[in-house]
Amino acid sequence: MRSVGEKPLAAETVGVSVTRMRYGAVILGGFVAGLRWRRVHDWCRDELHLRMTNGYGYIALAIMIFGRWRPYGALMASLLFGFTIALSANLNIYLSQLVIPQQFISMLPYIITIAAVAGLVGRIRPPAADGVPFSRE
Repeated sequence: MRSVGEKPLAAETVGVSVTRMRYGAVILGGFVAGLRWRRVHDWCRDELHLRMTNGYGYIALAIMIFGRWRPYGALMASLLFGFTIALSANLNIYLSQLVIPQQFISMLPYIITIAAVAGLVGRIRPPAADGVPFSRE
């Protein structure tokens, strides 16, 4: 998978079907996202799910950037972002009598997301052939 993203021509040279691998990755990603959406939809069928999924696609993109496009990095980044989301939810519940407005506490995951995407984690290079269509020559 990595060779298809970095050097698709080299992967094609050794016999890997670049088109099949890319379509398979997109289908698998869509399947996993569909499973996640089904779980979220079953978990809360009222208006709460609109608030719960708001902005999480942007956070998922920030997780990939923050994880430096590697699976274990994305796992660690998702744990960090999940912790900040849970922390902001729990702070809203337990610290409701604070002087700090609840909206500022809810902003915590998004502030960390903006910091990650803005480049505070250093220069991160995406795969070289990301978004470049492959054609056999």
